[in-house]
Amino acid sequence: MTPFNIHELKQLVANGPLEWPGAMYIIRSDQTRIDLRYVRSVNDIVLEYGWIVERHLRDDDVVLFNRQPSLHKMSIMGHRAKILDWSTFRLNLSVTTPYNADFDGDEMNLHVPQSMTARADADQLMMVPRNIITPQNNRNVMGIVQDALLGVSRMTKRDVFIEKDVFMNAMLWISTWDGFIPAPAIIKPRPLWTGKQLFSMITPKINYRGKSKNHKDDPKITDPFNYLDSEVLIHDGLLLSGIVDKNIVGASGGSIVHVTWLSKGWEETRNFMNQIQGIVNFWFVNTSYSVSVSDTVADAKTIEDIQETLNKAKEKVLNIMSKAQSGELKMMPGKPLLESFEMNINEVLNDTRSNVGKSAQNSLKERNAIKGTVMAGSKGSELNISQIIACVGQQNVQGRWYI
Repeated sequence: MTPFNIHELKQLVANGPLEWPGAMYIIRSDQTRIDLRYVRSVNDIVLEYGWIVERHLRDDDVVLFNRQPSLHKMSIMGHRAKILDWSTFRLNLSVTTPYNADFDGDEMNLHVPQSMTARADADQLMMVPRNIITPQNNRNVMGIVQDALLGVSRMTKRDVFIEKDVFMNAMLWISTWDGFIPAPAIIKPRPLWTGKQLFSMITPKINYRGKSKNHKDDPKITDPFNYLDSEVLIHDGLLLSGIVDKNIVGASGGSIVHVTWLSKGWEETRNFMNQIQGIVNFWFVNTSYSVSVSDTVADAKTIEDIQETLNKAKEKVLNIMSKAQSGELKMMPGKPLLESFEMNINEVLNDTRSNVGKSAQNSLKERNAIKGTVMAGSKGSELNISQIIACVGQQNVQGRWYI
């Protein structure tokens, strides 16, 4: 209690413990604690300088958030509180990576620093934007994930064009927008902007060159026109070519997030990550994205090839089993018969799964929804595609497919 905050604290005490923002306790100079739940009339209390009022948490208070096990420095970081209804902690998706947190029932702890020193430590050393780069190996441990990552990957494809109304509304999600709007890429018959132009509106003024996840270093391909659109080039904040995916804005060293931190500082990196989530999610709402059963089924030719490959694998496994039962199976050095048998079968099955997976992936079109999430790096892997389409997810019974 000081002359600077006495009026504010008097109002909080008057609100009491049941009205937010209010106060819970008063600690007098002699360390006597007054519980405001049991005070009949607040008017009976005359506040004095030097007393301590324990108030409710309010917006923008600095708090510490922790998820156990705390394995590294970023397992406990500082956040600014936003008071919302109900009793569930909510946090930005990009922060879950260093916490190793997901939303399947994880329990996390929130601590409120009580002294000015503790608050200064949390604010100047432990805040999330200050810990985007880990001191362990000097790379970023946070990046764009999940919906925003899938959205930015689809938005920055070469064939994406945005109508005027959507582009104008998207500008309202940019907190640092200076009012400048670039000329549309297509003027007639109606103005259209590209997804790359929209991404350039939030990109920091950096120069960057990188390669997307779908880039193929094939010495036979000498096409200078970047036909896969996998070589990302940013000049002075303008995305000139390339698809922005996990390699470019994800939680990995050498991404735009990493380069922005090193060249522009943590504040601009924070703004970039916030704005990319806001603007991409807005664009995604206007374009939609869904996965259907048709995304899990390959064409007839591919299904025949897969079935033939699986039948050959079954024959090989049966051959190994018969050799093991007759004692003709050649044992591996230092391995007993049972382990040699298991390793031989695993080798056949893994090779089959790999071959079937490649065949299944090559058969999928570029617009396939499941392939899109894998190519963007937001969810799933090539192994999941092969399992869904070829090995595990389906069974053909009398010409009918069961998922």
